[in-house]
Amino acid sequence: MPAISVDDVLVLPRLPKLDPVATAYRPVRKLTTAPSGYEGEGFPVRRAFAGLTMPELDPFIHLDQMGEIDYAPGEPKGTPWHPHRGFETVTYMIDGIMDHQDSMGGGGTITNGDTQWMTAGQGILHIEAPPEHLVTSGGLFHGLQLWVNLPRAAKMIAPKYQDIRGKEASLLTTPDGGSLIRVIAGQIAGYEGPGSTHTPINLAHVSLQPGAQLDLPWQPDYNALVYVLAGHGWVGTDLHQIRMGQLASHGDGDAIRVAADPKQDANVLAMELFIMGGRPIREPVAHYGPFVMNTQDELKQAFEDFKKGRLGIVPAGRVPHT
Repeated sequence: MPAISVDDVLVLPRLPKLDPVATAYRPVRKLTTAPSGYEGEGFPVRRAFAGLTMPELDPFIHLDQMGEIDYAPGEPKGTPWHPHRGFETVTYMIDGIMDHQDSMGGGGTITNGDTQWMTAGQGILHIEAPPEHLVTSGGLFHGLQLWVNLPRAAKMIAPKYQDIRGKEASLLTTPDGGSLIRVIAGQIAGYEGPGSTHTPINLAHVSLQPGAQLDLPWQPDYNALVYVLAGHGWVGTDLHQIRMGQLASHGDGDAIRVAADPKQDANVLAMELFIMGGRPIREPVAHYGPFVMNTQDELKQAFEDFKKGRLGIVPAGRVPHT
């Protein structure tokens, strides 16, 4: 997993050593396994939030692990043009290349460790697709897309796009240097990520070396979710076994513990984690397809506005995918 890395993690700032007596480690509330499916024009995904309810996820809505897949020439796929309203899409590219374009003129290309953060707000159309040269050559593709809810007061704000380069992430390690922590958004142990959020959240990609342990301070008023991208190990102080494609949701506390098994598979260099959490919005959620609103009437209005072209039009020169 390339993402953003460093030659020597020991030069990085280190997390504080937590007092085992004063620290309230969060218990594992539920452990779920992501089912596999397909998205867009047929690229494989794992539905990481399957088995969890909206109150357990709040302020998050949806998380797909895209790939990991090594495409043959001609195989890479993307999505057609489609609408969104009422939330934010956060696409984190671990390996490969993805182009994005939206009906407001935003977009760009993201690759190893980059993030595209699109605030749909009152409504937008967008498309995500591999560049033509990648379709021709094939290659490795691996990433995540997270949907973050917007509070009622922000659901109809003007759309916005953030292009976040991987090198902008705050990089940290554990006291023993056994991990690489990439803070994409929010604040962990006083270190801030570059993502600008409407809802207070933390997002981090962690590479945990075989046999290493991560004790991560976490805001007590945030929820806490740990998803395993690769490898296996244990989560929580009572050592729940967890492996690739599984997610642990946590109870109350002010720290998260994860440990990597010393014996990983031969092709796994480190246990890879995507750790997320945020302050719950605690508002009604009406979610269907590409729209996340507060009421069913607002959902109906979103579909009507989309049909009437009020969420934008495909820019000239781009042919809608069918």
